[in-house]
Amino acid sequence: QVQLVESGGGLVQAGGSLRLSCAASGSIFSIYAMNWYRQAPGKQRKLVAATSSGSTTTYADSVKGRFTISRDNAKNMVYLQMDSLKPEDTAVYYCNAVVRTSLPRPPSNYWGQGTQVTVSS
Repeated sequence: QVQLVESGGGLVQAGGSLRLSCAASGSIFSIYAMNWYRQAPGKQRKLVAATSSGSTTTYADSVKGRFTISRDNAKNMVYLQMDSLKPEDTAVYYCNAVVRTSLPRPPSNYWGQGTQVTVSS
């Protein structure tokens, strides 16, 4: 099995910064995409930022220019640097990874437990 553990959430004032981290561990043969999603109260979970195994990155329009996703393949970690935070960024942030645990099994989707980010105005 694969475990994803997020850290770095918390309470911050508008305009501030936070850095989320996610560590993948367990039976890992290879990791493909590593992504960050968020879910605000009463809303659907949405993709915030994504990075492929080749380090191609994509962002939701709402966070472009403010958030930066990065990954450390040697450590099986992904990060989300969040700057210029706004109250509307308040949500539970989830780490997601597409992981192959062994050959010839196909890759599977894994989720972390989530970390709360609250931005006060």
